[in-house]
Amino acid sequence: MIKRVIRGMLVGVLALFWLPLGAVASNCLVETHLAGQGAALTLHLGAGCSEQEREARAVDAAQLLQAFKEGKGIDLLGVVVRGDLSLDMVPVGPLPPELEGIQELQGREIRVIPGSLTIVDSVMRGTITHRSAQGLLVVKGPATFSGTRFEQLVDLSRSVFMQPVTLSEARFSQESYFVQGRFLRGMVADKASFGPHTRFHRSLFQGPVTFQQARFNGLGEFLEVVFEKDVNLSRAYFKLGTGFSGSRFQELADFSEASFDGQAFFTFTQFDGDADFRQARFRSTADFSNASFKGKDDFSKASFEQGSQFTNATRTATVQAPPERDNETVQYAVIFILLTFGALLIIYRVRRSKA
Repeated sequence: MIKRVIRGMLVGVLALFWLPLGAVASNCLVETHLAGQGAALTLHLGAGCSEQEREARAVDAAQLLQAFKEGKGIDLLGVVVRGDLSLDMVPVGPLPPELEGIQELQGREIRVIPGSLTIVDSVMRGTITHRSAQGLLVVKGPATFSGTRFEQLVDLSRSVFMQPVTLSEARFSQESYFVQGRFLRGMVADKASFGPHTRFHRSLFQGPVTFQQARFNGLGEFLEVVFEKDVNLSRAYFKLGTGFSGSRFQELADFSEASFDGQAFFTFTQFDGDADFRQARFRSTADFSNASFKGKDDFSKASFEQGSQFTNATRTATVQAPPERDNETVQYAVIFILLTFGALLIIYRVRRSKA
């Protein structure tokens, strides 16, 4: 009888130890789907998955390429992707009918990803590249990389994104190139972190763009870029040199509270709409030579620690910062009031002592 009781107690104790382990293991929720013509390659790993479990379920880049070759998109969440992804291997096809009216896209090699290009809260171990000098990569579905860490080069130059591109909180450890890109529906890159070199040279944004609180930890190149809608770069941080020379902002350009640690070049930049540089901080040379401000330009409370250049710049409706002498007047008034109060206090004490 006693042995049975002891045996039962041991079973109960073991159950208490093993149940939590089973519960922890069940926290790694996995959702996967790949069926039917045109369906996306889907793999979602829940927040409860450990790093070891994510590594054990890692996806090879060759699987993604195969999905593209079969006309499928990808939808990854919380996944580790191993190997290099060369999008030059996507088969050449016809230009989508929606783009046939764009003259600049005619006569080019066209590679199409018909579905989504979604890699969210994941880790890309290898490179992502599209390096065809003669071709275009067309992404018909949304391109979403929110919260993903890219450990190697990302080169999506000469790509056409027909749906919005989302890079919010994405981290680029190495170079990221979007040269001559075409963004038909804009981009959202709030709090994104870019690596040693970021290039959007000669890109076209036809939708609104936001890089609010984004960090450019290396060179940031936006030369000869056209922004057709509002651009939000407020509180963005540029560690090294950055250039917007030759670019055109057709609507609002918001650089309020942005920080430029390195040289900032806005030479020959066109601001068709309002240009907001309120409280922006330029710690090195800020060159706005030959820039054109057709709307209001607001540099109130902006600081230029190494000087600024506005040679031959045209400015039509400048918002002036409050004159410094107004601030001095206020300071002198405060000092005068304090001195007057002190004098009256002394007079009061002298009269009281005589009394």
